[in-house]
Amino acid sequence: MSSPVLVWFRNDLRLADNPALAAAVATGRPVLPVYLFDEESPGLRSLGGASRWWLHHALSRLGEDLAARGAPLLILRGAVAQVLPALMREVGATEIHWSRRYDAAGIAVDAALKSGFEAAGITAKSHNAALLVEPWHVTTKVGEPMKVFTPFWRAARARGAVPLPSPAPARIDGAALEGLRGLAPSDLDLLPTAPDWSGGMREMWTPGEAGALARLDAFLHEGLAGYTELRNRPDMTHTSGLSPHLRFGEISPRTVWHAAEHALRSGVSAASDRDLEVLQSELGWREFSHHLLFHNPDLARTNFNRRFDAFPWREDPAALCAWQRGRTGYPMVDAGMRQLWTTGWMHNRVRMIVGSFLVKHLLIDWRAGEDWFWDTLLDADPAANSASWQWVAGTGADAAPYFRIFNPVLQGEKFDPEGDYVRRWVPELGRLPATLIHKPWTASPERLAAFGLKLGRDYPHPIVDHTVARERALAAFQTLKGAP
Repeated sequence: MSSPVLVWFRNDLRLADNPALAAAVATGRPVLPVYLFDEESPGLRSLGGASRWWLHHALSRLGEDLAARGAPLLILRGAVAQVLPALMREVGATEIHWSRRYDAAGIAVDAALKSGFEAAGITAKSHNAALLVEPWHVTTKVGEPMKVFTPFWRAARARGAVPLPSPAPARIDGAALEGLRGLAPSDLDLLPTAPDWSGGMREMWTPGEAGALARLDAFLHEGLAGYTELRNRPDMTHTSGLSPHLRFGEISPRTVWHAAEHALRSGVSAASDRDLEVLQSELGWREFSHHLLFHNPDLARTNFNRRFDAFPWREDPAALCAWQRGRTGYPMVDAGMRQLWTTGWMHNRVRMIVGSFLVKHLLIDWRAGEDWFWDTLLDADPAANSASWQWVAGTGADAAPYFRIFNPVLQGEKFDPEGDYVRRWVPELGRLPATLIHKPWTASPERLAAFGLKLGRDYPHPIVDHTVARERALAAFQTLKGAP
């Protein structure tokens, strides 16, 4: 019997449009799919709690999908450098395929592993399963990394049409697993137990490739039309909700790209060409984040704009806790933070609002927000999480200027005009009319009492005055004048 070829699954937990899996199947040899849970290799960032919950269910679905096609998933645990070479020797494999990573620690682990395999005469091939274009394929005219989104995306699009996604293999010739002892997803202890805080996530999400495709289909039928404007409305359902599926590779960006184009051209969606263009540009921002991370490996810890190394951030544990728990007294901010805690996700417009509030109203270091999102977001991606926080903070590439300070009241009135989003996530304000729901402190105690509300008892007073906070933030920014 011929030796097996290994497929090492990582953040590509799908069968369709998976180049590593396709390459292994194409060899004609038995395929051994492997997932290695590695929290031991140097530099790798441990998953946050929400992401661990998702991974448990994603691995369960992937295992079922692979087994149905004839190749059960082998789940192992430990440091890559020890576990994978030992497995290759045990099964007599001389070829392995995996999908690329773009964080510095992941790249270092993979490069060392590949070098060792090649020295031992083992074929090790990496594939692009996560991106439309590799980070090193888009440069300035002088060959340097891009720092501004618009020219980056223009150059990326100029590279040619996005390739069509490949279908999942109908059948996989699985390698015999006699003698191999793998783990079940439950053995990885990924689920919260004391307490189990995942109820809201279970209600909202269906991890796995089938769940990703179902969510894409629903979005194309119901959300793509009007996406250009309505994607900014958290009180409506015009975002795709695909970010956790993309983060774990349960669906490829190529699949999303071409499915959206087909929906528009076939009449499945009444979307406009502009809706499609904006959706594709959102995928472009994801590409740009990976471009930034690849060329700036410490993006999650170090200011892209090093002038901000001298910024006078405040240490304020009480304010940070109020922000984390959705108790700032600003309804739009609190609604977003409670949505995040309950569902593991937050609307993108609201992410900008809560991020701006943390770094500008509270003057708390953006890295504290990045850490919180890493632990609580299902889609906490090494590239998007850090790049997005730096964008909001004004410290990043092509960032919103620091002096652009969102007014959470005006943002709420503009993007949640009837207050439906706030009512869902801050139910103690549910009886307030739209004219008050984003600024309850402007009403008299007597009027609030008529709606069954007392500030300081049922809902907190604002922890900071917007005008005072804005002036303080601008004064802090002025201290950077003249900084190198």
